[in-house]
Amino acid sequence: MTDLALIDLGYGNVESVRLGFERIGAPPLRTRDPDVIAKAERVILPGVGHAGYAMQRVEQAGLAEVLRGRSGPTLGICVGMQLLFEGSDETDTPLLGILPGKVTSLSPAPGRPVPHMGWTRLHDVAAGLGVEDGDHLYFAHSFACPPSEADAASATYGRTFPVIVRRGPYWGAQFHPERSSAPGAAFLKAFLTS
Repeated sequence: MTDLALIDLGYGNVESVRLGFERIGAPPLRTRDPDVIAKAERVILPGVGHAGYAMQRVEQAGLAEVLRGRSGPTLGICVGMQLLFEGSDETDTPLLGILPGKVTSLSPAPGRPVPHMGWTRLHDVAAGLGVEDGDHLYFAHSFACPPSEADAASATYGRTFPVIVRRGPYWGAQFHPERSSAPGAAFLKAFLTS
């Protein structure tokens, strides 16, 4: 059994996520094999770009039901976190539906462009995530997830939205932990020990 499987669907931030885990001494196996992913102790679903395209790649690889049925720790990063929800304003394609609600677009304003790119402070951080209120993490996104009972940390960019979710074995990070210096590395380590 693989300890840590990194889903590689041929798009997005797979290599930077791989390097982020390698830097903390946990090199993942890059794979899209449904059997390997189903049996892996921990799984990472990365993503950058369009939620509809990402979900299409998940389905083409035969991974939608595998991901929905996971009992071991599973981390969605950026668009990977958004895929955990039911739907998105970005696409008509249904997403994984593990968490309730629909992902919505951020609204631009003077001094607050979209996409939201850069370092933003966390607040309302739950225990056991490796990060704390006031930590700054790196973001690059145009859509944000809806509030739910899974919220484990928030950030504010025009509006407040969840940036870490956790329910059962599922974790999500809207930010890029692999690009977020020491707090990002601490978050990845917390996931590895969950």
